[in-house]
Amino acid sequence: MAMTDRRSGDSATVSTAVPARLDRLPWSRWHWMVVLGLGTVWILDGLEVTVVGNIAARLSEPGSGLPITSAEVTGLAAALYVAGACVGALVFGRLTDRHGRRKLFMVTLALYLGATALTGLSFHAWWFFVFRFLTGCGIGGEYAAINSAVDELIPAAYRGRVDLVINGSFWLGAVGGSLLSIVMLDTGVFPAAVGWRLTFALGVVLGLAVLLVRRHVPESPRWLFMHGRGEEAEELVTSIEREVSTSTGRPLEPVDRRITIHQRGAVGFLTIARTVFRSYPRRAALGLALFIGQAFLYNAITFGFGAILTRFFSVPSGHTGYYFAVIAFGNFLGPLLLGRLFDTLGRRPMIAGTYILSGLLLFGTAWLFGRGSLSAVTLTACWCVVLFFASAGASSAYLTVSEIFPMETRALAIAFFYAVGTAAGGISGPLLFSRLTETGVVGDTVLAFGIGAALMTAAGIVAAFLAMPAERRSLEDIATPLSAAS
Repeated sequence: MAMTDRRSGDSATVSTAVPARLDRLPWSRWHWMVVLGLGTVWILDGLEVTVVGNIAARLSEPGSGLPITSAEVTGLAAALYVAGACVGALVFGRLTDRHGRRKLFMVTLALYLGATALTGLSFHAWWFFVFRFLTGCGIGGEYAAINSAVDELIPAAYRGRVDLVINGSFWLGAVGGSLLSIVMLDTGVFPAAVGWRLTFALGVVLGLAVLLVRRHVPESPRWLFMHGRGEEAEELVTSIEREVSTSTGRPLEPVDRRITIHQRGAVGFLTIARTVFRSYPRRAALGLALFIGQAFLYNAITFGFGAILTRFFSVPSGHTGYYFAVIAFGNFLGPLLLGRLFDTLGRRPMIAGTYILSGLLLFGTAWLFGRGSLSAVTLTACWCVVLFFASAGASSAYLTVSEIFPMETRALAIAFFYAVGTAAGGISGPLLFSRLTETGVVGDTVLAFGIGAALMTAAGIVAAFLAMPAERRSLEDIATPLSAAS
């Protein structure tokens, strides 16, 4: 299993079985540690984002301790958060490919925690805006660093379901955030100027716990051997194999598959761009379609959901958290229950199916809403069913772009498609949907639903033609590394 090394010009050519050794591992406690260390940060993101949306009305009230309007929280602050996520994804995605997964997933979590803590100390609107932007930078960087690390550490047979559940765990945090906001908005429990600050503090405490677990997650052995640290990669995989074998009580099967590469340093940005768009144009079109489709669908439903409930169904603003907790739970159940099928039935039918079905269901919901056939409860039930499928599809977008491009481009590819999709749906989306849902006109809200449904359905049709059969395949088989020896 040792790595062989020979010199070719100025670079070393190495033959290694590291990818095959990682992919043939059975599931073990070590993999659970990776999931807990890397994946649980999405729970914090869901908690924090949902709380901010739910406490917007309270922040705008006299006595909140922050001179800010509800529109500024849900409009400008939300757009700055998304803009920060786009910037963070691109900057930290590039650094992740250059300096390694581990360094960056520690840095991005530290930035996220620090900015979240300082948001809770806001006494001026500009301070709140600045640290919402920086919080977004941290979470954008997390998407690039975490997804690339997870896919390179998890065995091929489990990669799809694990990636989906990790990305879908955002909605567990959203459930907690929805219920937590109910308590924090109760001035009988906390003063108006204190409760919202404590929600940010709680997020920091939970994040520190994640940081303690994350310290034990190693660098990606795939990244190590690609960057001239072959001996370290071999030693790391050997220690992982020893731990897995001990915890499962099963001997590991021998591996005879090897890959030969020319070890190299960081790949230039132009090389990455040329690879993604010139060498893999169909895959690039797929990634853009998936990210833009899911971003607009989610904005169509979740942006202004509280305003829809209060305006059209007279739901008290302090009770909207209960409704959002229901749809958030439906969001998590989708990846949890459907994730296994992405590894068994296959990527193409599941990606296309979840996108198209969620789009068609949202069209149906829009029609029922336009007819006046829904109540607050039945609308929430419809949203829950739509998002059960949409969440699995949206999570598969991150899985897709993290596995269909060469390893040297992986983190930046995730960052790029996340940034473009998020900018399209997460910046223009709120500006568009806030105007449509705040008019109080039923037809405008129906139009908002229709736009999200149409783009989601179109993305599913694209996936039906372009999605890759990546299930149970090694990452190196799906996309040959740029460094691979011919």
